Amino acid sequence: MKPQILWMLAPLAALVLAAEPSFDRDIRPILQKQCQGCHNPAGASSDLDVTAYATFAKGGKRGPGFIAGKADESLTIRYVTGAMKPRMPMGQAELPAADIDRLRAWIAAGAVDDSPAVISDNSPTVYLQPPVITALRWSPDGQRIAVSGNREVLVHMADGSKLVQRLAGKAERILSIAYSADGKTLIAGGGTPAQFGEVQIWDTGAGKQRHAATLTNDTVFGASIAPDGSRVAVGCTDNTVHVFETSSGKELYKIGNHENWVLASVFGVDSKRFVSVSKDRAAKLIDAASGAFLENVNILRSELNAVARHPNKDVVVLGGEDRYPYVYNMDRPKNMKIADDTTLIRKLDRQDGPIFALDWSADASRIAVAGIAPAVNVYDAETGKLAAQCRGHAAGIYAAAFSPDGKKLATGGFDGKIRIYDSANCQLMTSFIPAPLSAGTPAGGAQ
Repeated sequence: MKPQILWMLAPLAALVLAAEPSFDRDIRPILQKQCQGCHNPAGASSDLDVTAYATFAKGGKRGPGFIAGKADESLTIRYVTGAMKPRMPMGQAELPAADIDRLRAWIAAGAVDDSPAVISDNSPTVYLQPPVITALRWSPDGQRIAVSGNREVLVHMADGSKLVQRLAGKAERILSIAYSADGKTLIAGGGTPAQFGEVQIWDTGAGKQRHAATLTNDTVFGASIAPDGSRVAVGCTDNTVHVFETSSGKELYKIGNHENWVLASVFGVDSKRFVSVSKDRAAKLIDAASGAFLENVNILRSELNAVARHPNKDVVVLGGEDRYPYVYNMDRPKNMKIADDTTLIRKLDRQDGPIFALDWSADASRIAVAGIAPAVNVYDAETGKLAAQCRGHAAGIYAAAFSPDGKKLATGGFDGKIRIYDSANCQLMTSFIPAPLSAGTPAGGAQ
């Protein structure tokens, strides 16, 4: 055959190859978008987990997810077409006809697994440049700082002098970190964008993962742990909040009161309630035992990205797209009208960019506000007046945390460097790159 004819037929050959049903290309995205929110390891409705080919094939209480070569006899097809009740996805719009056709064609063609090989969790990440820092937290004793890395949490000595642990999980990104009050447990929330979210529960002493839960079809946000250590809450891009039992990693419930992505959460002082904030502009007060929605804490103004609580009172500070931090009481006295703003205690200064991180010092004296602006503003919590500005970052700041004694403030963001300031006057005390670079700056080396 002449080369010109081969060249002309090449696009046709590509189309033929592309038409072959593929689990990884065609089916996995459908499962992630339409099914994974309910059928995941943490909350496997009907004991069905569709986050991996093997568990999807195994099926749940009703039987295997599919029968290779027999599409119309497969439970998946019967449920999504309505031949079996309830029609899936339950409580949502019917699956598009094109998606049903893809599922049917793949099963009819033999339901072949073409999933790519999974990179071992034991393979250490190699850093050629500092990664963006999206989360950090001091250990309760103030001796260590846990920092987000790529596919891992990096735990350093508090002065940045030594990298002491690398806690590697499945999630590509870590977006939130929290310690239990006794320091024995570390919680990390994150995921791989457009694929899955993951909650990790770590034993800090052994550096071992106790539990991990994969959920939803995208990254999870705002992981927080109750002061009594009993529960963990995370926000999700499917507008839900998932709550887990810390000791077992078992999902206790999920709530769907928000109307947009849930980006942060914080428990009340007594662990009996928590507040979740969302792009839907609401800070919602939730009963932690049952998951029941109690009320909105705030008046709706703009998308909310962050929340932090007073160390010993049920008072929270909220912040987001309108650039103002708002300090609210979590509780509304009975004689106050619901949905008014009488629980607002104070409105702080407008920031120079959207707010992405907030923290309240453990001694209750300071509130730190960070975001797109290259400075972290530190406010006197009692008066609301600006106390200091921590400068040095050249771009966005996505994480800020006071040391347990309130004397230091650690920050991190776009440039991949941790900076530690004196929280009273924002004098820079030290800075370091937390990621172990393969060339250039040594691992954990203080700058």
